[in-house]
Amino acid sequence: MSAAPALSETGNDRIAMGANLGPFDMVGEEIELLYAEAKNWADGKGIESDDLEAVKEALDTLDTALLKAGQEVEAIRKKLVEPFDKAKDAIQAQAHPLIGNTKAGKGKVVLAREALNKIRTGINQKIADKKAAEAARIKAEAEAEVEAFKAAREANDGSLEAAEQLGQFEASVKQAQKAVKSAEKAASTGLGLKPVRTLAVTDSRALASWLWTHRREDVEAAHADLAQRIFRASGPAMDGTKITTEMKAV
Repeated sequence: MSAAPALSETGNDRIAMGANLGPFDMVGEEIELLYAEAKNWADGKGIESDDLEAVKEALDTLDTALLKAGQEVEAIRKKLVEPFDKAKDAIQAQAHPLIGNTKAGKGKVVLAREALNKIRTGINQKIADKKAAEAARIKAEAEAEVEAFKAAREANDGSLEAAEQLGQFEASVKQAQKAVKSAEKAASTGLGLKPVRTLAVTDSRALASWLWTHRREDVEAAHADLAQRIFRASGPAMDGTKITTEMKAV
């Protein structure tokens, strides 16, 4: 009876030693062990030892092992995503000339729509101006109807004929006011236009005073963020700040 062939002689890589593990499994097992060891050290009780040098060496060794394992995971991750990144880049390169909209440039769809939108906006504005003028004319006529109605009401002598005239004037006024609402609505809808608000700072000191009064928390947060960025860039000492130095493990 012949001996069973060694795993490496079967020709089946799937049953080779470790072949059934995923790309992250082996280093993952190592990280689990390192993590468990880290939990033993970082148990919240602090370190009590007469040989602090040995403790430091053990912690340094553990930290180095964790760093190396993490680098191995990152290397595997990069290798696995590389073909997908290349495929994504190739697709982006094909799509960008058509629909791209980035600092690097704009695609034909975006450029064409932007150019057409400028023309459409101009046309829509002319139509809106025309409709606004018509609405203003109808409104003026309606106001004249109201004044005529008021005059007729004041001149009412109590006769039946005067009452009939008032009724006609009132109906005419209501119809005119309805026409005004319809014209004003037509002048402001269905044209692809909308009011766009813009802000320009004309007085920085006045703005700073208003913000400090009405949005103080936001101003303080913005000041703190700006101060941190200046500090990280090794900027000058700043009034209202305090710099402290403490030693930390690296």
